[in-house]
Amino acid sequence: MKNIFMKRIIPFVAICIFQMLFSTNTWCADLKKGATAYKNGDYAAALREWKPLAFQGNAKAQFFLGNMYYKGIGVPQNDGTAYKWFKKAAEEGLTRAQNNLGTLYMRGLGVSRNNTRAFIWLHISALQGDKVGIKNRDLVAKIMSENQIKKAEEIALECKKKKYKGCY
Repeated sequence: MKNIFMKRIIPFVAICIFQMLFSTNTWCADLKKGATAYKNGDYAAALREWKPLAFQGNAKAQFFLGNMYYKGIGVPQNDGTAYKWFKKAAEEGLTRAQNNLGTLYMRGLGVSRNNTRAFIWLHISALQGDKVGIKNRDLVAKIMSENQIKKAEEIALECKKKKYKGCY
C-alpha cells in the first residue's frame, strides 16, 4: 500500500504544486479586482487580472484589454492589438466591443478602412440597442450606397444567426 502511495499520489501532488507555482495565474484572476486596480490607476495589476481571463475567452476582459491598447493606458498604444481584443470580445457577443470594432473599421485604425465591415459590426451593435452603435452606423451609412447598406444588413443578420463567429 505504501509503495502505491509513493508511486502515484506524491508525483500527482508535486505536479499540482508545480502547476500552481509556475502557471499563469488563471486560477486567481478576477475581473472586479482588475476593474478596481484600473480605477485606482494600477494598470499593471489590472493587466495581470484581465489578461489570463481574456485568454480564457472572457469577453469583458477582452474588451478591457482592447481599451487599454486602444488608449495606450498601462500598455503601449497599439490599434492592431486593440483590434484583436475587440474582435474576440465582439465574437463573444459583447455589444460595446462590436461598436468599437465597427469604429476601428470605420476609421481604419489597426485594420484597413472598410465601410461595409464597419457597418456590419455597427449594425449588429445597433440591433442590440446600443445608442453609440446606432449613431456610428448612421454616420458610415451616409457614405455608402443603398445596395452596399442592404448587403451589409444581410451579412449582419447572418452573422448574428451564427452567434458572431466567422464574421468579417
